[in-house]
Amino acid sequence: MSHSPTAEAEVAAELKAVRPALLPRYDAELPGARAAVLTRLWRGLAHEPLPWVTGRARGAYGLTLRLADGRTLHGPHADPYATSGYVTAVRLDRERYDDPARLMASLAAGGGWGPGAAGFAAELGHSVASLALSRAADDHPKEWPEQDWEWEQRVVDGHPYHPNCRSRPGFSVADQLAYAPEHRPVVRLGTLPVPAAECLVTGVWPEELRDGDRLSVPVHPWQAAHVLKRPYDDWRAARPLMSLRTLALPGGPHVKTALSARLTSSVRDISPYSVEAAAVLSDFAAELADRTDGLLHITRTLGAVTARGPELAALLRESPERYAGPGERVLPVAALTTTRLPQDPGRLAAFARLALTVGLRLLDLGVALEAHGQNLLVVLAADGSPRRLVYRDLADIRISPARLARHGIAPPALTGRLVTDDETALRRKLFGSLVAGALASAAGSGPALGAALAAVVPELPDTSDLVALRRGPVPAKALTLMRLSPGTPGDRWTDLPHPLVLEPGTVDQ
Repeated sequence: MSHSPTAEAEVAAELKAVRPALLPRYDAELPGARAAVLTRLWRGLAHEPLPWVTGRARGAYGLTLRLADGRTLHGPHADPYATSGYVTAVRLDRERYDDPARLMASLAAGGGWGPGAAGFAAELGHSVASLALSRAADDHPKEWPEQDWEWEQRVVDGHPYHPNCRSRPGFSVADQLAYAPEHRPVVRLGTLPVPAAECLVTGVWPEELRDGDRLSVPVHPWQAAHVLKRPYDDWRAARPLMSLRTLALPGGPHVKTALSARLTSSVRDISPYSVEAAAVLSDFAAELADRTDGLLHITRTLGAVTARGPELAALLRESPERYAGPGERVLPVAALTTTRLPQDPGRLAAFARLALTVGLRLLDLGVALEAHGQNLLVVLAADGSPRRLVYRDLADIRISPARLARHGIAPPALTGRLVTDDETALRRKLFGSLVAGALASAAGSGPALGAALAAVVPELPDTSDLVALRRGPVPAKALTLMRLSPGTPGDRWTDLPHPLVLEPGTVDQ
């Protein structure tokens, strides 16, 4: 069986040059990495509204997809909430594939899979190779970390459901070792001086980053070398967090830098819109969090700046650590898989109860959080039980002026994409990130998620949003369709089977 020689061999060759001691472990991790990415791809093929799939038939031995070009694709029953790499191979007609990149290339060769298919196949190959590299370096201590950034660096596999979970085009092996959080590097951030008159600033920009009529804008070294292509002044050492472009300063705030690289789905930047809205959003969200009886804290944006567009911008944000009391730990939900909580049905249910109580309360008030495993953090007591939530990065929440008005809350002075009264959009934002994202990844499977929801949903306040969640289906971003449709802007969505009605072995559409 041949695999993706280009991506896998390229990474092996680079690794041999820069970190040869890691090469045997990288080779050993490749089969598991292929299965992990293939599982994510199979989820998309099984559950997303792909025009190239004309039918799905569930049988005793798995799921068969009928393709528009006349071929058939067969694999195991597809649990849309599973996070383990349980799909080790599928069959396209009579040929067996255990490599997602090779499978996607063969699908594209049949025609009709759109202009993004060939590029997506290449990205899948890089996702496999990069994931194997990440797993090869996974030698984190097993004891509970002391620092917030240590928790973040334990998240090795990236996005739990995106086939491009570790695809980082434009990053060499040396770049990944130097900047990716799972490799635990120390990154020297720089600054670039810009005339204050050319900058948009909101919040309070610190004196440390001011010099007369000039502002110093923190810059990531990769951005400076590959996009800005200019020298910079050395500033401070920092630790990269899950998002790679956000870093923790020792004893200080988190710094969100501009990093114009494609990570999983899209090229991330810090838009002038985000900078302009940052201070208003921060104040508004903090006031709204006060209505959750202490169950939710918002990390405040201290200051934001953009200069000459999104390629040079930065945000300074509170560290979530400030919201952990004595003996407590605060960690992103994505890191819960490194704790005992997912294996403890009682604690998993307690976390689901906490997250849904907060999320539904804010949604009823008029704010839909994008509460996925990176933005949503949980405060754990010394015994590992969940106590409170912390939310960070307000750039993609949704705000409903009509709902706010019903509760006598003045909406923030904002316009644009953050503001909508569309109930479908609001519910998709919360349920797609929280239920199909954070809770599902913590549970690790549809049956485990269903059990946690069954334990807590009857206890929750009976709002119209909870009724919609109960009835299902559960919305989720159609991540594979989005990558196969590069010319279509915005999010695409699919409906997943409701975890409360899933049965083992019958979880396909």
